[in-house]
Amino acid sequence: MVIATGEDKGVKTVGLFHISVIVSALGFFVDVYDLLLFGIIRKPSLISLGLDARQVLEQGEMIISIQMIGLLVGGIIFGMIGDKKGRLSVLFGSILLYSIANILNGFVTNTGQYAVLRFVAGVGLAGELGAGITLVSELLAKEKRGIASAMIASFGILGAVTAFIMKELFDWRTCYFIGGGLGLMLLLLRSRVFESKMFTSIVEKSDIRRGDFLMFFNNRKRAILYIRCILIGIPAWYIIGVLVTFSDQFAREFGIENVDPGKAIMYQYMAIAFGDLTAGLISKRLKSRKKALFIFYGITALFLFLYFALKGGGSAQNMYWLCAGLGFGTGFSVIYITMSAEQFGTNLRATAAISIPNFVRGLLPLILLLFQGLRHERIFNNYVTAAWVTGDTVYGHDGKFRHFLEVNGQPYLLAVPSNETTWRVSVTAWKKTPGRFVCSPLNCPNC
Repeated sequence: MVIATGEDKGVKTVGLFHISVIVSALGFFVDVYDLLLFGIIRKPSLISLGLDARQVLEQGEMIISIQMIGLLVGGIIFGMIGDKKGRLSVLFGSILLYSIANILNGFVTNTGQYAVLRFVAGVGLAGELGAGITLVSELLAKEKRGIASAMIASFGILGAVTAFIMKELFDWRTCYFIGGGLGLMLLLLRSRVFESKMFTSIVEKSDIRRGDFLMFFNNRKRAILYIRCILIGIPAWYIIGVLVTFSDQFAREFGIENVDPGKAIMYQYMAIAFGDLTAGLISKRLKSRKKALFIFYGITALFLFLYFALKGGGSAQNMYWLCAGLGFGTGFSVIYITMSAEQFGTNLRATAAISIPNFVRGLLPLILLLFQGLRHERIFNNYVTAAWVTGDTVYGHDGKFRHFLEVNGQPYLLAVPSNETTWRVSVTAWKKTPGRFVCSPLNCPNC
């Protein structure tokens, strides 16, 4: 059973600058700082542990994958806690866990310890944004939620800029200590935040099932909706986790020297801050989050094309600007998280809003495995080719995006599974080869 929203029940709403919005924004700031810190200090930290260039790449991919698996696990755990025990339980528990893990990260002496603590930190980081968005969505009127979510995301993303500045000023171990300290300080500030009345009203109703993760899958319609919410966000983490985090490796393949992946992440997230805010304003103007989502999908696709077609722009600075363009496009992240929170009733809202973005993050290891497999010497044996084919596959799976492009008469060429159907023509009708990826003659003049 999924119950009605608070608006249906006449729950009183609050303003955009309510303490819950401010504290959620500060929480996301610390969350982003800690989430991206490894990507920013990956090279100096692993080099200081005695790894060579090849090991830095391989171990870096392994550690970031383990961190994302931690986010996946934490998304399920904290999502259930959020609906069973309350949103504040998540906000307090998650920040305490990742703050302690970050402090301990400053003492690691080998990659094994590093990986374990990034997993623990990932579990803790999973609850922050989803719980904050859920709390705000239950406190604010529907008309204000998009702007409030954009405000939280825009301010929070500045945590990436702060992480890069700290990396430039301090040793990588000190950067972890700072992240843990910021989390513990925020923990004290959260004592002034109260639970939403919408949630407390259903706690009194003992017959309502809350926080049952399996409820997403015991109903076909709900399961499809949940999976679609996850698929919407996957392209964002292909960009963040592959193209930008390993931008130094792509730069070498493009013949560009001296690209700092930490600086690329900073440029990307500064642009994401503007993208989040712009996406919120556009969705309010158009009175449609879906239309705003597709607009930003288009922006992302454009900069993906430029990233590869221009080969990084030919210089380190141009590479950073392309990463910024990708970041602005991935401003759709806040929209899909807000949309996900709105799709489910109060008894499942935290579980959805926390687990969905973390499932997206948790799929990064699979994206990296696909990327690693494609660049193997027996397949493409080329780093760049493997990357764009990976991205092509990620975007090609999104039927709604293909639908949007075709309705608007926009030609495209994407890898589409042969057992899927395009807007007007079944790909299987062109090449009956199940399991293979083919392009649709409808949109590809070369087919």
